[in-house]
Amino acid sequence: MKRLVLLVVLALVALASPADAVKADDVWAGEFVRIYDPSVGEAEAWYLNDHTFVQGPHGTWHMFGITHAEPADPVNEVVFAHATAPSLHGPWTKQPFALTVDPAYGETHLWAPHVVEQDGVYYMFYCGGALDLTQYEINVATSTDLFHWTRSPHGPLFRDGYEARDPYVTRIDDQWVMYYTATSTPAGGNHTIMYRTSQDLLHWSERRTVFTDPEVGTGGGGTESPFVVRHNGFWYLFTGPRGGYVGTDVFRSDNPYNFDNKVLVGHIASHAAEVIDDGGEWWVSHAGWGQGGLYLAPLTWANP
Repeated sequence: MKRLVLLVVLALVALASPADAVKADDVWAGEFVRIYDPSVGEAEAWYLNDHTFVQGPHGTWHMFGITHAEPADPVNEVVFAHATAPSLHGPWTKQPFALTVDPAYGETHLWAPHVVEQDGVYYMFYCGGALDLTQYEINVATSTDLFHWTRSPHGPLFRDGYEARDPYVTRIDDQWVMYYTATSTPAGGNHTIMYRTSQDLLHWSERRTVFTDPEVGTGGGGTESPFVVRHNGFWYLFTGPRGGYVGTDVFRSDNPYNFDNKVLVGHIASHAAEVIDDGGEWWVSHAGWGQGGLYLAPLTWANP
């Protein structure tokens, strides 16, 4: 009987499609170590949520992120944290808030900044919210020193929903690409990751879908905090929360504009994960409500 069961199992494995087959992870994280506590200097506990790292002039590292006093209060997150360090691993020094919500600009809160540099100018992309949850603002502010920021005088870059947010911008070939979380229609539907393209970081194309999750809804969902990197000939999409609040899934593709939710190649115990290539050493971050600050862990690839 045991031999018969074994033969049946082997036959099922042989018939399984590649997408169904058990596969070792392509990427995984080591131990997370706290590098920054936003509560330092405060009278109460504060959290740090979606964040971004950028290396500025003279090699100084800068971190910007959502911050607020505990407990979680997302619609009242109205300032961006700012901290600096000589090394990615610290010591990190708290700086004055980088940006404060501007109701006159149409903003209701500030979520998920991401910073890139072009020709000596730093561009901070972020979600400014909106009273209409189907028409959230994706905004940009610029700086030449990473301390003083000026919003675009032209207003929001575009509006999208449902609660479109978490912009991540990167350079692919001859254009800039912005990935962000949204739903299949602005009023709701499948949780998705959309992308738009630009030549100048200020004018963006119409939305296109890069990843669709089977889950249907409006706010929240498992396609937040998208982060896309190229490694060893493939593109990797990090997104979550998936499998719980502290969980990021990793998907692989040979096309940065099309990821299949069945091609899952890793899972990391991280919320709002950012991936950093620090001179050939790869790291992944973790933060969030009730998490006690900002953490880093080494990121290991199966095929370095």
